[in-house]
Amino acid sequence: MFALALVHVFSAKAFERVAHRYPAHAGIFHLLGEVEVVFGFWAMVLVAGIAIAGGGGEALRYLESRNYTEPMFVFVIMVVAASRPILLLARAAVERGALLLPMPRATATYFLALFLLPLLGSFITEPAAMTLAALLLRDRFYSMPISGRLKYATIGVLFVNVSIGGTLTPFAAPPVLMVAAKWDWTLPFMLEHFGWRSALACLVNAGGVTLLFSPELRQLSAAPAPSVGNDGPAVPWQLTLVHLLFLFGVVVFAHHAIVFMALFLFFLGVASAYERHQDRLILREALMVAFFLAGLVVLGGQQQWWLQALLERMSPTVAYYGATALTAVTDNAALTYLGSLVEGLTDEFKYSLVAGAVTGGGLTVIANAPNPAGYSILKSRFEHEEISALGLLAAAMIPTLVAIGAFRLF
Repeated sequence: MFALALVHVFSAKAFERVAHRYPAHAGIFHLLGEVEVVFGFWAMVLVAGIAIAGGGGEALRYLESRNYTEPMFVFVIMVVAASRPILLLARAAVERGALLLPMPRATATYFLALFLLPLLGSFITEPAAMTLAALLLRDRFYSMPISGRLKYATIGVLFVNVSIGGTLTPFAAPPVLMVAAKWDWTLPFMLEHFGWRSALACLVNAGGVTLLFSPELRQLSAAPAPSVGNDGPAVPWQLTLVHLLFLFGVVVFAHHAIVFMALFLFFLGVASAYERHQDRLILREALMVAFFLAGLVVLGGQQQWWLQALLERMSPTVAYYGATALTAVTDNAALTYLGSLVEGLTDEFKYSLVAGAVTGGGLTVIANAPNPAGYSILKSRFEHEEISALGLLAAAMIPTLVAIGAFRLF
């Protein structure tokens, strides 16, 4: 069923074509064509299979044995980070920084969105960084008449940079978080072994795509910038501060669902009380992403039998490239978690496993937990409102090779 789910992800566009051919049942085919639905759908099939084979009690025991904190956290952080006060603050910071760079304003904004915001994920978590960067890119660039090549190149760099950009600290990137406590990876350790390499790769990736598409970006600089949450009254600084405190609280208690869900309910109350200072909260998009990740948690729980056995037979070098490849077909946090269960690993193997996992985190939508968030936000700006899985894989290949160079050559 996990293999079928992977095939389903790469063939989601086919369901859209079937929907046009059979309009009487277009609704169900459109639903199956939503990438965010795929893993949730196959997880339900799996649970139904367990119930048929072992009884309803066995299916419930399996479901309750899984940890759904990460899907819940991604849902909450997406909604909070995408609120108008937070988004306006992030955009203002990027635009202020863009004024300091010796390049046209739109070009500088594009560069910083792909370089600065992914690195910010080391402090506000990767899902929050992905949400802010994807919303900024959607409203500032994807709403303009840009080429398909630029759209895919941008999302490829974004996914790779967010995956590696969260490794400056031991608490922001899910694949690092899974092993940091057990392997005693502290902040100085992360900065020394991962941080500067990640920053270098992010710089090269963002700078490279900006340089490659500079003629097209210069044309955008000459055009009037679209509105990004400017409609409505100005947001009071006190309300922005309250939103920042909510964001900070959710990040601090990221592993305690009872706390961050309580904070989220308070946040919804504040957002409702000051509705004139809010845009539409992205509840639907965030719920779809959470459904996707929860399905991955359910299906991923059945993959230990082959993943762990495969990791145990690898050398450090093979582990790096093997992790990069395996990450494309399984969540990188699940991969490093399984690696942490293997006893007696050398320091070189540990580094190779985690570095490989974050390196391959941009290759597919399932490779890194924040990717479904970026996918959900940006897909409406692509043809047929669908991002090709093969197109994403091709677009992320060069940024991934840059990350390989940073982690393996330096």
